[in-house]
Amino acid sequence: MSKQGSLVNVGLGMTLGSHLTPLSRTFIEQADVVFVAASNQVVEEWVKTMNNHVVSLQSLYQEGKSRRRTYAEMNDLMLNEVRSGKTVCGAFYGHPGVFALTPHETIRIARAEGYKAHMEPGISAEDCLYADLGIDPGTLGCAHFEANKFMFNQTKFDPSAYLVLWQIALAGDRSLKVFSSPQHAKQLLVDLLLKDYPENHQVILYECAVLPIESFKVIEVHLKDLASADMSMKTTLVIPPCQNKIRNKATLDQLSALASSSSHS
Repeated sequence: MSKQGSLVNVGLGMTLGSHLTPLSRTFIEQADVVFVAASNQVVEEWVKTMNNHVVSLQSLYQEGKSRRRTYAEMNDLMLNEVRSGKTVCGAFYGHPGVFALTPHETIRIARAEGYKAHMEPGISAEDCLYADLGIDPGTLGCAHFEANKFMFNQTKFDPSAYLVLWQIALAGDRSLKVFSSPQHAKQLLVDLLLKDYPENHQVILYECAVLPIESFKVIEVHLKDLASADMSMKTTLVIPPCQNKIRNKATLDQLSALASSSSHS
């Protein structure tokens, strides 16, 4: 039997006022307390128009402070309200389950302690990327990695498909205490990519719009110049394919043989 107190983490989408679903709005409006995590103060003020009891989580981030500690503090703030019997809503920019630790962790802990908890999806930066750049991931394929996970692991990928690296501004950072890594750390990522891509291969630095009056941002640079390019925490690296697909003749021949066998049976 569930305890009194509940948690729902919802997505605000990326662009102010444009992406919030009716159901997520209802959860925000009906909550006893809303915790909001948005990179823009205007977005937080907009959430406050839907509920009088809004607490910002953004102030917990600080340069030089480990993000692990920040996330732990977020978890405690939200879960303490759930444990006190309140209906709690976490409102996170984009999709609450994409590149966001606290929404997953708070739901996991709340459920383990016997509280009702679930997640409502939102429009993520990935969704905006497909629309703004005109990419259909089903055409050539598209692989997504967090930049450091890509660097720190022996990652296999397909240069005939799109490669998308998130949080590119932090490439090479292991401290979890900064909002941008130094150029020499980003250069290590470039060197890694140059093993599979030519140095003059054009790559895209993408940022989706946060406010309705803004346009999405696209900067094209040669791969060799990536480490010195201007980027922020919102920037995503999109690398178009550099080679054509290679047909799998063996599998195609097998399928043809099976089709021929079926037609004669």
